[in-house]
Amino acid sequence: MDVVELARLQFATTTILHFVFVPISIGLSLLVAIMETMYVITKKELYKKMTKFWAHFLLINFAVGVVTGILQEFQFGMNWSDFSRFVGDVFGTPLAIEALLAFFLESTFIGLWVFGWDRLSKGVHLACMWLVSIGTMLSAFWILTANSFMQRPVGFALNNGRAEMVDFWALVTNEQVLWEFPHTLFAAFATGAFLIAGISAWKLLRKKDMAFFKPSFTLSIIVAFISSIAIALFGHGQAQFLVETQPMKMAASEGLWETSSDPAPWTIIAGIDPDKQENSFELKVPYLLSYLSYNQFSGSVIGIKELQARYEAEYGPGNYIPPVRTTFWSFRIMIACGSAMILLGLYGAYLAVRKKLEQSNKLFMRVMMFAIALPFIANTSGWIMTEVGRQPWTVFGLLQTKDSVSTTTSAGEVLFSFILFTVLYVILLGVLAFLFVREARKGPYATHEPEIALQDPYQFKEGV
Repeated sequence: MDVVELARLQFATTTILHFVFVPISIGLSLLVAIMETMYVITKKELYKKMTKFWAHFLLINFAVGVVTGILQEFQFGMNWSDFSRFVGDVFGTPLAIEALLAFFLESTFIGLWVFGWDRLSKGVHLACMWLVSIGTMLSAFWILTANSFMQRPVGFALNNGRAEMVDFWALVTNEQVLWEFPHTLFAAFATGAFLIAGISAWKLLRKKDMAFFKPSFTLSIIVAFISSIAIALFGHGQAQFLVETQPMKMAASEGLWETSSDPAPWTIIAGIDPDKQENSFELKVPYLLSYLSYNQFSGSVIGIKELQARYEAEYGPGNYIPPVRTTFWSFRIMIACGSAMILLGLYGAYLAVRKKLEQSNKLFMRVMMFAIALPFIANTSGWIMTEVGRQPWTVFGLLQTKDSVSTTTSAGEVLFSFILFTVLYVILLGVLAFLFVREARKGPYATHEPEIALQDPYQFKEGV
């Protein structure tokens, strides 16, 4: 493997492993904020206990996962210096805002929230958690703003072989990020919701702390269902946008080698053969691709071969076809997981609202335990489709991947850092899983901190 392949593999691995932590933080911070809001409004101690218990998972994830994002930025300088040189003037502003505003916002107020119990008023303490939640969302927005520039460059001018930002407003209102951000955000909400629902289902199966885990399951499964529906809606809008702006990516995600008929059928599964540039078999649904692309049951979709010819005419000789098999199947894995999330969320919300959780069968609760993995699989496959489907570009239409890698870094150096970082990430994920399981086993009524910790440490008894 050459330097480009190793650098891509390293960036893909660290990004996927890092993105296990990110949606948990975004999703759990929102749910914990909702729980504390219910406590402040109703004054019921149950909601306070829910807030504290599920916040343990948020704090563990924050403590373990905060370091995983640092390596992402180091890679820009280590493996992708030419890419960094090209986009540095554009990326500098959103990434600086993310670090100085969004990350500091969430890290500052999570500290105030942790140490503010019984010291701050209920309203101020609640505001701290909502600011933490908003901070996680803002972090996602600014990161996605940078990523959206790679997908659809706007607000820039080329100067001495570099992209320089000339319109900050165009950057933050890039239509790519306006679709990508809510799609990613609701995916994170669903991730946190399915995590809580799965742990609650495990406890309900064992009939442990039923009075606590029933409302936890009810709240989380409703959020999971609403989020799953929103994911599908924004994903549909984003796909239609990509038909216009990145037609090659969408053609690859459909395994569409030739321009389709009018109306265009949607391919459920296919035997992708990149070498022959054809599909050995296909199972299709008539009219559906036209509807998914244009919201109407008519219209053809441009195929890969025609787009290749167009790109050669526009950008010069070269291969502009992304890995079709990977793009095709990652897209379908994402859709399959998203559909399962909607169905499970719908059925679970029905049981919860109709107060039939006690009568629900054990099979559903067991499924919900394993359904914790669904959002993570969907998130990963969605990112693979998004990034792999853009190849051979790092910045679409401007900079190719082969021209983005560092020229002074050897394959051996990249391989060494790849192995080292991957081992560290796997260890951190193992620590996260271990601590999550330990907290879940303890349950909400285990003593996490002694009562003395809630007292003023400067009030010393006489003689001590």
